[in-house]
Order: sequence, then structure tokens, then C-alpha cells
Amino acid sequence: MTVPWGGFVVIIGISDKETMKHEIKSTLAKLLATEDLIVEHKNVETAQFDVHSRVLTLPNWEKASEGIFDMLVCHEVGHALYTPDRDWREGRVLSQAFINIVEDARIEKLMKRRYEGVSKTFFNAYNELTDIDFFQIKDKEMEELNLADRINLHYKVGNFVDIDFIPEEQYFINKIDKIETFDEALDVAEELYAYCKQQKAEEKEQMDMEMESVNDTGTDDIQSNRGQNTDTSDEFEEMQGEEDMEGQPQQNNDVVIEDFENLMNNMANEEWNEEPESETMEALNDALKNLTNTQGRNSEYIDFPELILENIIVDNSQVHDDFDKNWENNYKHMIEYKKKYPEMYQNRDEDIYGDIDKQFYKFKKDAQKEVSYLIKEFECKKSAGAYARSSTSRTGILDTKSLHTYKFNEDLFKKITVVPDGKNHGLVFVLDWSGSMNSVMMDTLKQLYNLIWFCRKVQIPYEVYAFTIDYPNFDKARVVEVKDREITIPDNFHLLNFFTHKTKSKDLDRQMLNIFRCAACFDWNMSTPWIEAPVGYRLSGTPLNETMVALRQILPEFKKNNNVEKVQCVVLTDGEGQPMRYNKEVHRDWEDKPYMGTQYFTEGCFVRDRKLGTTYRIDGHYYDERGQTDVLLRNLRERLPSMNFIGIRIMSSREGSSFAHRYLGYGNEAYEKVMVRWRKEKSFALKNAGYHTYFGMASQSLGNDAEFEVQDDATKAQIKKAFFKSLKNKKMNKKILGEFIELVA
Repeated sequence: MTVPWGGFVVIIGISDKETMKHEIKSTLAKLLATEDLIVEHKNVETAQFDVHSRVLTLPNWEKASEGIFDMLVCHEVGHALYTPDRDWREGRVLSQAFINIVEDARIEKLMKRRYEGVSKTFFNAYNELTDIDFFQIKDKEMEELNLADRINLHYKVGNFVDIDFIPEEQYFINKIDKIETFDEALDVAEELYAYCKQQKAEEKEQMDMEMESVNDTGTDDIQSNRGQNTDTSDEFEEMQGEEDMEGQPQQNNDVVIEDFENLMNNMANEEWNEEPESETMEALNDALKNLTNTQGRNSEYIDFPELILENIIVDNSQVHDDFDKNWENNYKHMIEYKKKYPEMYQNRDEDIYGDIDKQFYKFKKDAQKEVSYLIKEFECKKSAGAYARSSTSRTGILDTKSLHTYKFNEDLFKKITVVPDGKNHGLVFVLDWSGSMNSVMMDTLKQLYNLIWFCRKVQIPYEVYAFTIDYPNFDKARVVEVKDREITIPDNFHLLNFFTHKTKSKDLDRQMLNIFRCAACFDWNMSTPWIEAPVGYRLSGTPLNETMVALRQILPEFKKNNNVEKVQCVVLTDGEGQPMRYNKEVHRDWEDKPYMGTQYFTEGCFVRDRKLGTTYRIDGHYYDERGQTDVLLRNLRERLPSMNFIGIRIMSSREGSSFAHRYLGYGNEAYEKVMVRWRKEKSFALKNAGYHTYFGMASQSLGNDAEFEVQDDATKAQIKKAFFKSLKNKKMNKKILGEFIELVA
């Protein structure tokens, strides 16, 4: 059931300032209601509260003051708190307007009682409304209004307008003042309705008697004067006299008599409405229509979907079965060609993966120094953190070693230092498996491998997912139940579980080699005609935002299953996610049934988390505070406060400036400071970009293969240059890794 209230609103477009105002008012409503109401700001003529769905709809205000806005919120929250969710019409004979009048008085009384400061809010707002004659009573006498209207005005603007009641009317005022329950309000409203209906019936009866009297006497007298040279009645003389004074020509008696008869006939034949009405409510509604702009873009409120994770995540064993079969097929394909074209391929090494596999094992060997460095940094920072949280206390046991100092030392008791255990950690890695990653995929993968080996060494549970829209959905399994006004998650969206801590050590090398080979397919320096990535594992689009939606379910489940206290979510990417859509039911005139379409996020869209009771403005931007990825990250951080979100942005040297500009702007101190570090170290860290920390890294600083290599005939200068380059790259990489480990520890 929807409970409307005669409000007072107009519309404007939603600016950032207005968005903040809406959030403040939404929070106010939730605090007053002591529940996470769903608050929507839309292009509507008046505020309303749906007591069933618990949705409070507020208009977008243009001329309403802060006080009026607050009063409206308080009023509607009163319905949320005190108006029950049921159909009151059964067995009742009364109109909506009458229950609104009585129920409004009841809930406003209860709100004033519950929150003392609300009384002043109502007083000031109604004073303002009186000044602008919102109820359209300025040119009316109170006696002209029926009892229901005067009661309505009494409880809303009675402090500013004189309203008198006769004793039998005061009876209703006294009853309304004592109402506490909704059922009592219904009873009084029904009684008031019956009273007003009786009053209207009496008015009709009186009018009928007056008309009958006129027909019996007045008309006969008028008719008797027709054709006679006598003067007209005093009334007609008066009427004509008034017309003469206004300079209008006199009418003859026959014309006046005819007009009077027509008036009487029309009154007699006019259909009489016996149902009592509320003029003040009708006048208010008419005023609202004139003040409200319903032609602007309406706000869209979109919910997060509940994903079917088992249909989204491709299991780790399935992933590597696919790779094993693919490499075998690649090899068979090469052998067939070698037999078919022996002269062309006689010198082809049958071990088509040999060079790539050698590079992997060499990298693994060289990376152990980096991994050891990570472990040392982690243990040092973890120990330092534990020591900082340590506490020392006396035991009450004498320290025999200190007894000889009793003359000048009063502290002779043993002490104990309690060092709390460090929190157990877990890491979830998200790898960008999109087409733009092809040039940096190998370097990114190497960095990821360092972190995986680190997790294995210190026994931290981890999962690695790569997002894609390329994996075939042979079973046509739905990844989500499609619902109106929810974020769209396409059925071709999948997360490839490349690595997991559950894998045995002997199998991990094989799995790492699989992904290493696959990354080599995308690297022009390493790829060969015989090596192709499996179907479903080739680089595709960038469903980063869809992944953020999935993490809302994946991360809590990971934390629970692994019994960890602190979870770090690391996203390795080179760019922004592809724009999202939301589901929208479309009704077309020529179709019997609506169909579910999709629409891109635009200005005026909001995504809301019903569990948190929070709403976020979102549009089609790639970045800034309204960008889709940043908004989703903000929701993740608020929804999962015990988790850290770390971004690692991989890019070329020339991209550093444009990336920093997106979040810092140009020409300011923050931007210049970041660029100094970028030019020196080819890395920087941002704190205002959605993630807790967003690392920007040049791809050349990520690899571990910056070895000291020179030609046999190299000069001293070339040897020196190669040596310092090797040291610099290793130093940059260690600095980046050190900052990362500090966040983890």
C-alpha cells in the first residue's frame, strides 16, 4: 500500500551538490526510521512511502527550503514507523482523503513525541507554507470550508491561521488528539466521513426546499407581472439598478425573467455529488502539479545482482586440463605438417616448447632472490607490527636476580611481555586477460609468479582469477537470474581460476608453465607458428567491472573457507573496464508482453547496496568519483572493511603522465610530486583512485630478467652502463615490492 502525502516540491537536474544533499537526506530518513530504508529521489509530484517494499520516494527539490525538505522526510518516516502494511479499505466506508487527514495528524504527533527537535522542524516548515499560501486559503473564509478541511488545516497550519470549531465539531478534535493506533485513526476517519456526508445531505435538503419555495412563489409573482404596466419587484429593480450603475443597457422584464428561470432549472437538474470532499487536499495537489517538473531525466536506481558463482568460475582443474589437451594438439599438428612437408620442416625441432620452457625455468631460478627479499620484508614488518602491539606487565613473582638492589630499587618483580599473534592473511589476485595486455602480459605474469611463490613460502592461502568474455558457454548456463533494474552480467563472462593454494607443489610448476606458454603466444619475441592459446583462453574484452561485482561474493567466501582475518585483493591490469549495462524492462505498445532489454549507465543513474543501505551515483565514465570501477571499489571497501584492495596498473613509460592526470589533474603540487617519482623510479602510488593503493608501474620495471649481460667484445663503458642498468632495475622492482609487502603486513 502506498501512503501519499500532500507535499510541496519542484524538480531540478541532479548535480554533484544535489547528490550530496540527497545522500544527507537519505541518511536522515534512515536514522529517523532506525532501519535501512530504501530511499529514492525521482521526478515525482509528491513524496510517498510504500510500507510494503519499504521504499521512500522523495522528489528532486528546486524551491523547497532545507526546512521543508526535512519536514517532508520526517513526515514520510512517520508513515514508515507507524502506518501498518495492510489494506484498510475492507469493511470501511470512507475516502482516501479522510484517512490521510487523520493519519497525518497521528503520525506527526508520534514523531514529535519520539524526537523532540522535530516539533520545531514542523513549526518552521508550516509557517513557511502559510506565507506562500500553499493551501490556497488566503481569499477564503474558514466558515466556507467543511469540517474535514478545517481539521486538516488545524493540524498543519493551525498555529498561523484562526480556525474556529463549534462544540459538536470540537468533539472530533478531542478524539484525534487522543488517537494512538492506526485502527483508532480509521475509526475516527470513518466517523468524520459520515458526519461530513450528513452535513452535505442537509445542505442539499435545504437547497431543495429553497428552490421549491422559489418555484411556488417567486415565479408566479413574476409571471403575474408580465404584460402589466407595473414596476418590477424590488429585487429586479435592484438588479437593474446595479446594471445601470455599471453603464450597461437596461434589459426588459421578459429577458430578466427568462434568465432567472433558466438558472433555477439548471440548479434543479445539476447532478448533486453526495460524497464529501477535501478542498484543501485537492488544492494542494493542483498546486503540486504546477510546481513539479516531470519532464526531466528521471533517476534510475539499479541493484546489485546475486551471481551464480559455480557458472562463472572455471575450476582450476578444468583450466589446466584444457591447456594440457591444447599443447598436445599443437604438437600433433606440428608432427602432421612435418610428415606432409618433410623438406620444409626437416630442420624443425620436435620440442616446439623447448625454448619457452627453458625461459620459464631460468626465470624461476632467478626469481628466488626476489622471493627471499619479499619474505624477509614481510617477516620484518610483521614482527615490528607485533612488537608495537606488545604489552608488558608484572607477574607478582620476585626476580631473584634483582634482590641485591632492594635498597635503591622498588621494582623487584618479574615482568612478562605479551606479543600478540599477527593476523593470518589471504590473497586474491585478479589478472587482466584482455587484448590490450598482450604487450605487457609476460612481465605482469612474472610479477604475479613472484607473489605466488612468496605466498607458498609463508603459507598464505591464495587464489588467482583471470577475467574473460571469451570462454565458451556450451551449456548455455545462466550466470545470473535476470531481473529488472539490476546490473547486467553477460553469460559469456567468466573467471578462470589459474592458480590456487590447494594445488600440490609438484603440480604447481606444470600449471605455471601452462600459463607461461600461453603468455608467450601473445609476445612477438617468444611466439612460434606452432603454439596457439586454447579456445576460450585468448585475450578478449575487459570485464573488470563485472569482476568487481563478482568479488562481492567471492571475497567473503574465500575468507570464510580459509579462516583468515585479513584479505588482500590485488588487481593487475593495464586499463579501465568496459562500460556496464543494466537490465530494463521495456513496454512497447504493439506487443502484449514486455521484454527485458539492457541500457548503458548514464547521468542520473544510481547503484545501491540494499544490505548496507547505501546509494552511489554512477554513470558511463571510465574514471573519477563517478566512474564505474571507482564506484564499485568504493562499495567493496564499505561492504568488506576488513579487506584491502590494491591496484597494479601496468603501462609504458609514456603513459605515466596521462594516468596520473586522470586522478590528480595537471599542474598542481600532487601531480608534480608524482611525476618526479615516475621519471626517477618509473612507479608511483595513488591513494584517491578507488583502491586503498593504486600502483602505477612501467612494464620494464617488473621483470626479474634484468641481468648483467654484455657482448664478449664490449668496451669498459658498455660494461659499466649494463651493470648500473641491472642494479637500477632490480632496485626499482624491490622498492615496488617493498611497498606492496608493507600493505600486506
